[in-house]
Amino acid sequence: MWGCSTLIARGRPPHRVPVLESRAYRASKGRTAPFGMLRARSRELNYPPESNTLSAGLTATVGKYTKKSVTKNKSKVIFTPMPTFTKYIQNEEHYSEVIARIAKVRETLWIGTADIKDVYVKQDGESMPLLGQLAALLKRGVGVRLVHAKEPGPNFREDFDRFKILATDLERVMCPRVHFKMMIFDLETAYIGSANLTGAGIGMKSSLRRNFEAGILTNDPALVQPAIEQFDTLWMGSHCKNCGRQEFCGDRIK
Repeated sequence: MWGCSTLIARGRPPHRVPVLESRAYRASKGRTAPFGMLRARSRELNYPPESNTLSAGLTATVGKYTKKSVTKNKSKVIFTPMPTFTKYIQNEEHYSEVIARIAKVRETLWIGTADIKDVYVKQDGESMPLLGQLAALLKRGVGVRLVHAKEPGPNFREDFDRFKILATDLERVMCPRVHFKMMIFDLETAYIGSANLTGAGIGMKSSLRRNFEAGILTNDPALVQPAIEQFDTLWMGSHCKNCGRQEFCGDRIK
């Protein structure tokens, strides 16, 4: 079952659409308010007010916040800036530079893709489904959001059913107009490019078999912030009311 427990946070009952058959993957979907939980988390960590600006709730920042004890009962948050970078990513670098970052995510991972397949990754010397890696993130409390354009195939659904936490904690929406490909890591770093979440696009296929793909990986707020806002605007269904392709949308966000 697609995760739907967090739908309650949005003030609406779980939205269920009969998709395919009734196995765990196939029954429902889930999403939350755009940055509500992140705002709450930022207050818990005593992030400074400037990190809670703009409509999205959190701006892209380049650096990290750490707590430092001042006295026995008092602490303060210190922001350590980091240098910005923008790197051109091509072909197999999509796996070594982009997919490799997924396991290191601390708080949030947002994935946008048009096509989606049962991608495999290397971990501890063995191949495993990327879905297993996402399940491990969810167990650590990482918020994972997935936006995609069409239903994946049977191999993906079978692996989805193997990892039960995906049914309750993974958040996703489906929109047939999605053609962007992006990953946003901890609201700090973004991949923006041509590669779908498929083996030939971004997975571990060899350089002799994979697609020719190109994109950028960056932590420059001037690029990361618009990516955050585009993803979040779609996530909240802002385009749904006036969409000219509603007849092709069997799993409407709004």
